[in-house]
Amino acid sequence: QVQLVESGGGLVQAGGSLRLSCAASGRTLDYNAIAWFRQDQAPGSEREGVACIGGTRAHTYYADFVEGRFTVSRDNAKNTIYLQMNNLKPEDTAVYYCVSYTVGECGSSWDLRTWDFGSWGQGTQVTVSS
Repeated sequence: QVQLVESGGGLVQAGGSLRLSCAASGRTLDYNAIAWFRQDQAPGSEREGVACIGGTRAHTYYADFVEGRFTVSRDNAKNTIYLQMNNLKPEDTAVYYCVSYTVGECGSSWDLRTWDFGSWGQGTQVTVSS
């Protein structure tokens, strides 16, 4: 069973940057897609997909609200996935989670295919002040 641990969250002013990390242990994830989701603290909010990166070919997918501000990448030698977030906005405030897929690629509906989800991390808090 793979375990995922997120880190890199924190408090940043609007327009600032953060780099989140998702470190995997237990087995290699070279051939698995990995995605970042986030969930804010508003009542009834649900986790929404942020970005996804494939395993074999490392194709990337982003939610529309990213608007070119975030970049997802992976370092298979370190078994770690990153989310570089630039030009952060207060509405980016949320707990960010990474999730491994049981398949190798994200695909166009990567944020909806819950049946392909494997392990989730515990999340890291990102707070963006205005």
